[in-house]
Amino acid sequence: MILGVISDTHDHMDNTKKALELFRSRGVDVVIHCGDIVAPFCMDLLNKSDLEWIGVLGNNDGEVEILIKRAEGRLSKEPKELELEGKKILIKHYHHFVEEIAKSGRYHLILYGHTHQPKIARFGDCLVVNPGECCGWVTGTATVALVDLKTLQGEIVEL
Repeated sequence: MILGVISDTHDHMDNTKKALELFRSRGVDVVIHCGDIVAPFCMDLLNKSDLEWIGVLGNNDGEVEILIKRAEGRLSKEPKELELEGKKILIKHYHHFVEEIAKSGRYHLILYGHTHQPKIARFGDCLVVNPGECCGWVTGTATVALVDLKTLQGEIVEL
C-alpha cells in the first residue's frame, strides 16, 4: 500500500491539485493530510478527488466545524492513530515529542507537519515523515511525501 502524505496546504489550490495529480499518477492508495488545510474550499479538492483520504486538523485550520462536517468522518483532531496493513500509524500536526514517541516502539510510522520542513528519519523500527509544505509559501518549495507501507520507505517529492 502506498500512502500520499500532504501537509500545510494553506489554501494553495494549484499546489493541492498538483499533489493530488501526483498521487494519482504514483498509484497512491490513501492520502494522509497532516493538518493546516485552512478553509473548506481547499478541503473540497480532497473530497472531490477519486482518492481515499484521512487527516488531522492543524493550528491554522479555520471554520473547524464546517471542515469536520464536510470531511464526513475523515478529519479529526490530532493525534490520530490507525492501523493499515498491520502497521500502527500515528498522524499528528505538531512536531512536539515526535522523536520520543518514535523511540517508544508503539508505532511503525509517524506522520506530521507544522514545521514546513520536509524530513524523513528512522528511530529504531519507526519511520518518521514530515512531507514539508504543499503550499510553498514559507520555504519557496512545495513538497509532499510518498510512503510504501510494505517496505516502510519514504520519499519526498517536489511539486
